[in-house]
Amino acid sequence: MAPKQYGVNELREMFLKFFETKGHLRLPSFSLIPQNDASLLLINSGMAPMKPWFTGEQEPPRHRVCTCQKCIRTGDIENIGHTARHGTYFEMLGNFSFGDYFKRDAIHWAWEFLTSPEWVGLDPDRLYPSVFAGNETTPADDEAFEIWNKEIGIPAERIFKFGKEDNFWEHGSGPCGPCSEIYYDRGEKYGCGQPGCTVGCECDRYMEVWNVVFSQFNNDGEGHYEELKQKNIDTGMGLERLAVVCQDVDSLFDVDTVMNITKKVTDITGASYGQSRERDVSLRVITDHIRSATFMICDGVLPSNEGRGYVLRRLLRRAARHGKLLGVNEPFLFEVCATVIGENEGHYPELRERQDYITKVIRVEEENFARTIDGGLRIFNDMLEEHKAKGEKTFSGTDAFKLYDTYGFPIDLTTEMVAEQGMAVDEAAFRQLMQEQKERARRAREALGDLGWAGIEFGKDMPETKFVGYDAANLENCPGKILAIVAEEELRDGVLEGADAILVLDQTPFYAEMGGQVADQGVITCGDARFQVTDVQKNKGGKYMHYGKVLSGALKVGDAVSSTVDGKRRKAIQRAHSATHLLDKVLRTVLGAHVQQAGSLVEPDRLRFDFTHFSALTPEELSEVSRQVNEAILEGYEVHTDVLPIEEAKQRGAIALFGEKYGDTVRVVDMGHGYSVEFCGGTHLDNTAKVGVFHIDSEFSVASGVRRIEATTGLLTLETLNRNQDMIFEAAAVLKAKPFEIRERAQQTMEEVKTLRHTVEAFQAKEAVNEAGHFLMGAKDVGELKVLTGTLPDADADRLRKMGDFLRDKAPNVVAVLSAVNGGKITFLAVCGKDAITKGIKAGDIIKSVTAICGGKGGGKPDSAMGGGTDVLKLDDALATVDDFVAGKLGL
Repeated sequence: MAPKQYGVNELREMFLKFFETKGHLRLPSFSLIPQNDASLLLINSGMAPMKPWFTGEQEPPRHRVCTCQKCIRTGDIENIGHTARHGTYFEMLGNFSFGDYFKRDAIHWAWEFLTSPEWVGLDPDRLYPSVFAGNETTPADDEAFEIWNKEIGIPAERIFKFGKEDNFWEHGSGPCGPCSEIYYDRGEKYGCGQPGCTVGCECDRYMEVWNVVFSQFNNDGEGHYEELKQKNIDTGMGLERLAVVCQDVDSLFDVDTVMNITKKVTDITGASYGQSRERDVSLRVITDHIRSATFMICDGVLPSNEGRGYVLRRLLRRAARHGKLLGVNEPFLFEVCATVIGENEGHYPELRERQDYITKVIRVEEENFARTIDGGLRIFNDMLEEHKAKGEKTFSGTDAFKLYDTYGFPIDLTTEMVAEQGMAVDEAAFRQLMQEQKERARRAREALGDLGWAGIEFGKDMPETKFVGYDAANLENCPGKILAIVAEEELRDGVLEGADAILVLDQTPFYAEMGGQVADQGVITCGDARFQVTDVQKNKGGKYMHYGKVLSGALKVGDAVSSTVDGKRRKAIQRAHSATHLLDKVLRTVLGAHVQQAGSLVEPDRLRFDFTHFSALTPEELSEVSRQVNEAILEGYEVHTDVLPIEEAKQRGAIALFGEKYGDTVRVVDMGHGYSVEFCGGTHLDNTAKVGVFHIDSEFSVASGVRRIEATTGLLTLETLNRNQDMIFEAAAVLKAKPFEIRERAQQTMEEVKTLRHTVEAFQAKEAVNEAGHFLMGAKDVGELKVLTGTLPDADADRLRKMGDFLRDKAPNVVAVLSAVNGGKITFLAVCGKDAITKGIKAGDIIKSVTAICGGKGGGKPDSAMGGGTDVLKLDDALATVDDFVAGKLGL
């Protein structure tokens, strides 16, 4: 009995509806970016986003849940396109129980969904379950076997028992358990034809379509398994795999939604699917990778050189290179993503909402990579030919490192391209060179000198410093006690006098540098003693270390002191920090939800904000960002801070820095009752109006996919505005115009300058041609060619080129070498007419010959070449060799 021909989108909806009838809460797919889980770069399974619900750390929204989860796996990326079963992007259908139903219901429902005519309706006789066979530490899953055999009615000989590798799920210590898989017999045409081919064979006949994990044990990490009080169900079923079975196609690349993407790729590339294995591999790679890239970008991943951003960049670059293998040398992937969106928008409407953004990110990355790969490919091909000429089968690590370090060519791409030529990269040598580079960088950092005493540890019995600086009342004459002193000079009888030192207090109003905010400055006093605080750092033990110098008097451990923060400086820092939060909010509004903070620096009335974005901001975008930030300032939003349980903070919509670790409680800064809500431990104003005027100084790239805005607030902005106004008045005076006429007058002046420049250039070109004509009259006859050399004092390269072009075009039989000396350096130009080139005379060869004599080098094309030299005393000797060089080439 042939299976019913359900499409991918039908199967997804059918699964979710089925489990809704079983009391499950349908949840949308979680983001591909893991939340509060540093163990994963990207979500790679249906259960991964639900770990806290499985472990009991958090209460799930319901104890029965079903999802269709987007997943990315790149561990087998080299196999993509070569096999029928490997893909980087896939969707995992799952039904989950958190301490609710267990094996019996999970197995019965799996069977009902797969075999019932109301649902998928697969032939029961073609389905084969497997169970855990047990081992020396964990018993066999006889319970699951009995359910399959006695309740479902599967004969014992059709229930397969496999070992831990196949039928037991665990990942280190923690919850784990046996699993039961269901295989579908696709028929002999998909088999290997070997005797004894059955479930478990590596061929494509028996395809796993269902896997239910019975999470019933806790592994202590040392091989001991104890029964869990809360037993869970984790079911995973690959949506594309089920579609392969239902549509009776060869591979996941042949199911309807995926094949429609491939058809779009074939329309663009002109490569037909099924034409050849090599073309099919490229079409599959492009199809798979553009699916992954589209969903990753939609969820906020941007191309970069590390982490998940590097995964995305690698996928896009592999796809772009396979496009080149199919003859497409222009960006094209951005066109394909529209088809990906069209095939999936029914279940993922956010794809259509973010289509313009996704398309732009892909196109920018394609264009950037095109510039990298075009240069790198030429160098790679030259290196490859050298290795082949020597009969080598290994591409040297030195060459691979040079491609990476000098030309920006990714090592994984080099490895893949070398493998296509039947060779291998010496990766050990490459890694060694990478390590040496890191060591050089480390030594360079060390050469910068002592970075301070931030790593100093104090006794464990010493309490953490209590920070009391959020309260403005504590910023002046705040009491405290000295717990420790670290000085560059030895203390005399435990007393510190007139030296650079670090003080550790029991409590402090001084904010320590952290979270991008610079430290407070001020003074600590004790009687006549006065300590100037220039920096504050917080060590791992929670002690605030006050760096500075004793200006007068003496201090010792145990002294009761009074701390006063520089209030004017603190306010300036607060203005910049509060403006940073407003900027973060506005960037998300203007550019999109993909924007994430990637770093910041907050100084007095000055801020630096790094954020993820794929291209430079347009003048219009920058203007809109500035306008909205200043509007938020003028609104006079009240600023409130609260310390909340982390889950409550998230429910309020507080934005956290990705990758940061937070405790059970967090400090939340709320501006405007929800306008901007962020996790933040820094100091802030109590009202946004006190920021003053916000002014953007610059916007530029600091890394691939990361932009930076530098801006000022408060007094610094006022200084900038006043300085700019003074410059406007001065410029107006120079141009003899009123301030509002500056632009028109400047444009008028530039047009006049442009006209004068063209006139001068035309005169110089005419003069160069006339001079070249005089040179030509003095040429020597060497065979049938006219050879001339000459030196033009103080001529620049452009003048030499104009003269050379005239000589080459005027006399087809000319060979000319012109030179000029500027600042002790020689510039050479050689040109050859058509007749000279026909006789084997090439300008590039001549340049290499004459520059070598003068201690330089050069090269170029047969008709024109340039070079340089440094030994001016040998210039005449070099020019004198040209006649002999030509004569030698002519055999005279």
